[in-house]
Amino acid sequence: MININKERVLNEFIEVVKVNSYTRQEREMADLLLGKLKDMGLDPYEDRAHDEFGGNAGNIVVKLEGRKDKTPLLFCAHMDRVAPGENISPVIKEEKIYSDGTTVLGSDDAAGIVAILEALKCIQERNIEHGDLDFVFTAGEEEGLLGSKNLDFKKLKASYCYVLDAGGPVGTIVNQAPGQYEILITVKGLAAHAGSDVEKGINAIMVVSDAVSSLKWGRIDKSTTSNLGVIQGGRATNIVCDLVELKGEVRSLDMNKLDLHSRRIGEHFKSITRKWGAQLDFQKIHLYSPFQLEENEQIIRLAQKAALETGVEPLAKSSGGGSDANVFNARGIPAVNLGIGTEKAHTREEYIGIPDLLHLAELVLNIIKLS
Repeated sequence: MININKERVLNEFIEVVKVNSYTRQEREMADLLLGKLKDMGLDPYEDRAHDEFGGNAGNIVVKLEGRKDKTPLLFCAHMDRVAPGENISPVIKEEKIYSDGTTVLGSDDAAGIVAILEALKCIQERNIEHGDLDFVFTAGEEEGLLGSKNLDFKKLKASYCYVLDAGGPVGTIVNQAPGQYEILITVKGLAAHAGSDVEKGINAIMVVSDAVSSLKWGRIDKSTTSNLGVIQGGRATNIVCDLVELKGEVRSLDMNKLDLHSRRIGEHFKSITRKWGAQLDFQKIHLYSPFQLEENEQIIRLAQKAALETGVEPLAKSSGGGSDANVFNARGIPAVNLGIGTEKAHTREEYIGIPDLLHLAELVLNIIKLS
């Protein structure tokens, strides 16, 4: 049993969540982490990933060389958070940390960041033996895994990667997650006066209504979902609407199903717009691929053993969301996403238990010790 410094973890968590750090605006967080890592005597570097997606900070990477007879590992947490996440004011109630209710808490992913920082401090203070270690703090995770997609993987030598970003209690091991396509649809009709010339128009809203209502959405099968999240169109009630734009997504644990259902959506919209005499622009953008690791693989057995050492129950499970783990798997580094204990993430009711913060840091240390 490793005794984590509760006061230090709590203070660091409060400090981290107070830092403003939206996607593409992680400069303040990146500078904080660079300073903390350098204060530990480490040699972190910032890459140029943000040049590819228009941010103001890149990924932060730090390496520790270790024993060559131990498994080289990588730990990852992301720096950005969702809105509303500026000027967070954390509140502690009965061993849980909340925001003041006007913002998210930002424990997604401040909890992962703080767990890594505490693990590094414990390694130094207690001379804990370890193999080669890489620690990556990514930018732009919340808007399509932008930082990890532009990471220089040639500089990473890890056999396994543990991403600290999953929902659920500490001990959760996400070994399966879907891939995702973003769907962008533009339907062009024909404008006309809604009173005197209504017959001459082609109402794009009606075209879209026909297409959407005649296609299945939501849960397609046990491994596939689709959703329309944004619809925009129209200028005035006296004009036949000539343009509607939609944004949606398709997710699936099966890459073939992901391709198939995305294609079906495109073909369906093409058929409906042709029927109405409208025009269609359909795009599907590959955001990330699905992954699945078997429970008997060493990366999962190591996490399970470390969870038991930590005193939490290990649970391998599937997730409906993507994470940096999808990118690491796609780039050849087996990766799982570990539960960080956050509840009601991405809402103003988000909270995390202080014991979860301590368990998460201890879990990271135990994975390193047992590797």
